[in-house]
Amino acid sequence: MRLRSITIGVVGTLLLAVAASAQTTSDAVDRYIQAEMQKRKIPGLALLVARDGKIVRAQGYGMSNVELQVPVKPETLFQSGSMGKQFTATAVMMLVEEGKVGLDDPISKYFSDAPAAWKQVTVRRLLSHTGGFTDYPENFNFRQDRTEDQILKAIEAVPLAYPPGTKYSYANLGYATLGILIHRVTGKFYGDFLQERIFQPLGMTTTRIISEADIIPNRAAGYRLVKGELKNQEWVAPTLNTTADGSLYFSILDLAKWDAALYTEKLLKRSSLEQMWTVAELNNGKPNSDNYGFGWYMEEIHGHHIVGHAGAWQGFTTNISRYVDDKLTVVVLTNLEGAHPDEITHHVAGLYVPELMPPAKAEKRP
Repeated sequence: MRLRSITIGVVGTLLLAVAASAQTTSDAVDRYIQAEMQKRKIPGLALLVARDGKIVRAQGYGMSNVELQVPVKPETLFQSGSMGKQFTATAVMMLVEEGKVGLDDPISKYFSDAPAAWKQVTVRRLLSHTGGFTDYPENFNFRQDRTEDQILKAIEAVPLAYPPGTKYSYANLGYATLGILIHRVTGKFYGDFLQERIFQPLGMTTTRIISEADIIPNRAAGYRLVKGELKNQEWVAPTLNTTADGSLYFSILDLAKWDAALYTEKLLKRSSLEQMWTVAELNNGKPNSDNYGFGWYMEEIHGHHIVGHAGAWQGFTTNISRYVDDKLTVVVLTNLEGAHPDEITHHVAGLYVPELMPPAKAEKRP
């Protein structure tokens, strides 16, 4: 009995120590987030920390709507920006697994009236930003409503910037084209395909395509700073908020379900996921200059592998970082343009796993 009491006492002491350590980390996270929000003038922020597919922390900070003084909650919806590209890439890989799309198919196979240059552009090249496509041109009018066919015509009118496969250049136009390709192959608007094949099966009940017109509970407002003063986001035409380069609403609660699914084969075979998380090669066999796979970036911090992506659109900035060796995922969603949530994400990861703490930045002298 005495030995049993000692054992129970030791276990109890250990549990108390673990709880105390967790509380210390939690307090440190709170202090850091609040300090960064104040320094960067971020109105609202949602933080997700998950270990091995399970939520450790899902916390809202600040205001999702400054004018109405509505606080951020775990249920608050933020715009994805380019974080949405990972869902587009997943949808394409689903079609690849089904034999409906080939990674090395020229995209002209799916667009009969495409420019001749598109015969050299493959699906693989669009997924990895190595196809010669570009970002939207400077004179592109984001306030002009266009049908999907009109968006495609506008993309076709932009010449390739370089021979496909010879370099890397981030290309929103490439991912917008992939969304239209999904529609051509499946007969379904790519957003409906995502709902049926990804969001609904995973129980991501609030993730959806952006709509300014619909009544959407828990939707955050986006902001920007103009000469240090907070302003509302700039508006764009409704159809320009439905393209596959990053036009989603999601919450950290839904992203926790997404993260958990990536440990499994619910959506894709492990081999397909690993292909998405492998740096794509150029024609010369060398990895692309930005360590991009299919819808994901690859990074390392002190020898620890990171798979992630950031996003920025209409007064929102976002980041997901999956520290795969540590089975740790950190997501930061903010409603401020230029907030650099990736820096916050990596620091928070370092509070949970000290080896992940990024090097301290040197202070600038006055």
